[in-house]
Amino acid sequence: MSSAASSRQFELIAGDPSLDLVNTLDWRFRDQTEELLESYGDLTGFLDQSHLLSDRQAHELLRRTGAKAAERVLRESRTLREALAEAIYAGLDGREPASAAVKTMERFFKAARDRQQLVPSESGFRWEFGGLESEPQFPLLLLSRAAADLVLSDRLQEVRACGNPECRWLFLDTSKNHTRRWCDMKICGNRMKARRFKAQHRE
Repeated sequence: MSSAASSRQFELIAGDPSLDLVNTLDWRFRDQTEELLESYGDLTGFLDQSHLLSDRQAHELLRRTGAKAAERVLRESRTLREALAEAIYAGLDGREPASAAVKTMERFFKAARDRQQLVPSESGFRWEFGGLESEPQFPLLLLSRAAADLVLSDRLQEVRACGNPECRWLFLDTSKNHTRRWCDMKICGNRMKARRFKAQHRE
């Protein structure tokens, strides 16, 4: 059985689980980063808090998933995260994303689509991962589908990065005039204000 469920509480400020996923490598623009997805329990906890998994589903995955499978899915989830990060930050920085990142996203997106089934719903039809809820890779399939939904939609144009150059957490800017600057005003907004204040008083 895999490690116990994570007690880590994630700061889900992005407005989209794919962007929150990218943010799980904290301080990625510093010399020393902080990995927030340290275990399969962290991964299932992240999806639970993001409402991609239910508490029951997360518990069952942790109970049934062996250590080797858990490590493989965690590693692949980080690979998807970094490919997504490269693609999005490239767009924000006005450059072409690395072709390897695009190929990686394509691989994950196709794998997720291949495992989905078209089923009737009250409003018509929908895609479902039928019968896969207890398989170790279920979290990765959910993240891959969420990432594909974002990058193939118009919402990608609303993605912004935090104005703190050491943070640059991603979020959807859904503010009225698209003027949101910080991942969280209480954290980076106040931090940058304090930095400017100190700089002004040193001059």
